[in-house]
Amino acid sequence: MAFSCSQAPYLNPAVPFSGTIQGGLQDGLQITVNGTVLSSSGSRFAVDFQTGFSGNDIAFHFNPRFEDGGYVVCNTRQKRRWGPEERKMHMPLQKGMPFDLCFLVQSSDFKVMVNGSLFVQYFHRVPFHRVDTISVNGSVQLSYISFQNSRTVPVQPAFSMVPFSQPVCFPPRPRGRRQKPPGVWPANPAPITQTVIHMVQSAPGQMFSQTPALPPMMYPHPAYPMPFVTTIPGGLYPSKSIILSGTVLPSAQRFHINLCSGSHIAFHLNPRFDENAVVRNTQINNCWGSEERSLPRKMPFVRGQSFSVWILCDTHCLKVAVDGQHLFEYYHRLRNLPAINKLEVGGDIQLTHVQT
Repeated sequence: MAFSCSQAPYLNPAVPFSGTIQGGLQDGLQITVNGTVLSSSGSRFAVDFQTGFSGNDIAFHFNPRFEDGGYVVCNTRQKRRWGPEERKMHMPLQKGMPFDLCFLVQSSDFKVMVNGSLFVQYFHRVPFHRVDTISVNGSVQLSYISFQNSRTVPVQPAFSMVPFSQPVCFPPRPRGRRQKPPGVWPANPAPITQTVIHMVQSAPGQMFSQTPALPPMMYPHPAYPMPFVTTIPGGLYPSKSIILSGTVLPSAQRFHINLCSGSHIAFHLNPRFDENAVVRNTQINNCWGSEERSLPRKMPFVRGQSFSVWILCDTHCLKVAVDGQHLFEYYHRLRNLPAINKLEVGGDIQLTHVQT
């Protein structure tokens, strides 16, 4: 059974975290958990797909353990009783390093991708449609948890707000428009479109099942190629979100994220470590406009550390959050939003997740 819309992500959730999976698990649902393993506390963490919030019934328990050389335990808990463990005696994660976990629900099993590579297949022991909650606990810091139905054809987004487990506050709208409560990004009527999550894999033949209408891009190496270029299906429109995460290289000088309209760059986001600045600009006919540099807080990007960038298109502007905290607004200089349909990323970073 396919469902018609993707749930809005949880951004920067505090751990331990439990959140509702709207509509429960469905065949073809892909859930991405992105964050960083803490280096200073604990030796385990877990991602649980469960019924309700009690933890008594867990359909899939994914439990990386960094003791004894490192391994991952998979299990199922029914009526407070654990079943037999399935152990993968390999640890693909490192303490202090960012990670990207993709869980694909299929009719017979869960498939788990770790940092772009297929890691484990876990066959269902209980009907997966009973699952309505995701829980994360242990020694991790989360950037986001996102949801994408990989089997549906393009549809109109149906969510009414983005749920944040920690408030993200934005400045009021200009000229008397009613201010929204903190932590809410409103969704206006949107054209028919589709969100695409671009994944990477380590070997041929390990692709997940994807929608035939608009499949995510796959790459043969467990890292995004740089520079990275992809389309934005349907272009921009009010309520459209673009999410990127990755790691800044230890010796980074600069990187950029561009939203393009033909040969024009509608939005240029350019963190510069050599200037300790985050520069924003627009390029039209190969001519740059005036730069915007002001920030409400210190430079949010750090050499050698992971990051997540959330770009939300609003009627008047783009709202940009970094690591779950609102950073700035950039008012549209090119106003044909649907024509802004290409994403470019380049510079001194390694990408781990892109959602357009």
